[in-house]
Amino acid sequence: MNSPTELVIFDCDGVLVDSERLAVRVDSALITELGWSLTPQDIAQRFVGHSRQYMREQIEHHLGRPLPDNWQEPFEQAYWALIDKELTAVDGVRNVIEHLAVPYCVASNGSHYKMTRSLRRAGLLALFTGRMFSADDVARPKPAPDLHLHAAARMGVPPQHCVVIEDSPFGLEGARTAGMRTFGYTGGVNTAEQLEGPGTRLFHDMRDLPGLLGDAIVPGITQR
Repeated sequence: MNSPTELVIFDCDGVLVDSERLAVRVDSALITELGWSLTPQDIAQRFVGHSRQYMREQIEHHLGRPLPDNWQEPFEQAYWALIDKELTAVDGVRNVIEHLAVPYCVASNGSHYKMTRSLRRAGLLALFTGRMFSADDVARPKPAPDLHLHAAARMGVPPQHCVVIEDSPFGLEGARTAGMRTFGYTGGVNTAEQLEGPGTRLFHDMRDLPGLLGDAIVPGITQR
C-alpha cells in the first residue's frame, strides 16, 4: 500500500512502554504455580498481544479445570509492584512521537486503567491524552481488526491511511486484517520470525522508525 500516512497507531505494551519483559516474568511464575510449567519465552510466544480473558481460557483448557474468580490477584500485585519499580518507556519512542507530522494514538488490548497507569509511570501519558483506545471499547480484542478500526474511526482517518506499530503477531494480524500498513518491532520479547507477515516491515530499534515512516515524520529528526 502506498497511501499517504495520516495516522500512526501505536500498541502500548512493548511498543510505548517496556512492560512485556516484566509481564512475562510474572506470568511465568504465576502460571507455573497454577500447574502449567511455562518459561518467559513460552509466555511471549503464546500470550503476548492477547487479552487476559484469552489467557484464562487457555490456562483452563490446559489444566482441565476452571480458575477461581480471583486468579489474577497474585499477578496484579506482582505485576504492578514490578511496573512501579522498573517500568520505562521503550528506548527512542518519545523522540519518534514528538517528531510526528501526523496525528497518532494508542490502541491496546489492555484496559484503560492499565494504559493510563503504565504510560504515566513511563512519562508518556501527557502525549496520549484523548487518544487512547482499549479492547474494552470494542466487541473483540486483537487479533480481530475491531480495535484498530475503532481507533481509526474515532481519529477520523480511513484504514488505508493508517500505519500501525505492533510488537506481537496478534496485533499485526489485526492491523493487516483492518487493511492498514504494518511495522513489526522486534526489539521486545517476540522474534522476527514470529512477527513476519504479508506487507509487514520489521525493525529492531525505535531510532530506525523515523526513516520508515517517511513523510509522517517532521524533517530533520535526529536518529542514531
